[in-house]
Amino acid sequence: MIGTVKLGLISEGTNTWPLYIAQSCGQFAREDIAVDVTVTGSSVRQQHELIRGGFDIGFQQADHVIRAVEQGSDLFIFMPHGHAPDLSLVAAPGTQNIGEFRGRTIAVDGARTGYALLLRRLLREDGLTDAEIVFEEFGGSRERYDALKSGKAAASLLNPPFDASLAVEGYAVLARMPTRFPTYPGSVMAARRSWAREHEQLMFAFVCAYDAAYAWLQDASNHGQALDMLPAHLNIAPAAALKALKEFAQRPRPQLKAEGLQQVIDIVWEAEGYLTPKSRPERYMDLSYMNQALDA
Repeated sequence: MIGTVKLGLISEGTNTWPLYIAQSCGQFAREDIAVDVTVTGSSVRQQHELIRGGFDIGFQQADHVIRAVEQGSDLFIFMPHGHAPDLSLVAAPGTQNIGEFRGRTIAVDGARTGYALLLRRLLREDGLTDAEIVFEEFGGSRERYDALKSGKAAASLLNPPFDASLAVEGYAVLARMPTRFPTYPGSVMAARRSWAREHEQLMFAFVCAYDAAYAWLQDASNHGQALDMLPAHLNIAPAAALKALKEFAQRPRPQLKAEGLQQVIDIVWEAEGYLTPKSRPERYMDLSYMNQALDA
């Protein structure tokens, strides 16, 4: 065996479907690697462990990598993971508009990281000032979903299948991020440059296995098995799973372009108040491992 990859996830959703496939249908095994997955439920813990070496690879938002590099880490993005943020702003039943959030608790993972930065921009565009926004950190999608269900939060950004499950129960979907920010990049795969240099063969194997799992999931002949597999990982209604699968199968592989990452750089500089000149996207991204693996 080539080796084992320690993979850290903040939360799960339909965007991690290829991971489930690669584990259950043998793509990782065929590449002669094992993948040890940990779901942290916290972006702070995930990032800390990735930087210190507790994880080899992490799935996260690009702003986490940018911020870490600016703080001295050697993290870098080596592959896109998700499409443009497939998130919905979901609110308690009966909510009519975003103005009703004024002074009420909005559940987030990190108050000044990840998609919370994009959510702040959306709320400002809809008339709320930062002083009127109350973000409370609950954790990943599952934790934010639970906060909405329990009434501890009035709203949150949620990814599939959690957004669809609440919509079926009468919760209000007030905004869709792919509509409001269509060119903003989705989640990414990141690693330490030092680890990647020392484990190049393991990196190539991981990329190839994940790409093969994505192709398997897009093959219509596998959809029955894919739908049987998802409930083992997520509490999702069959109708919501089928809808998510149809959307997944119709979309091309996720992409990450320099101009998309530049949007994230801009929003991080705005949020953090950095006074230094902005770095170019290449400081945080190197897709050569992915390209070499998929071209081989």
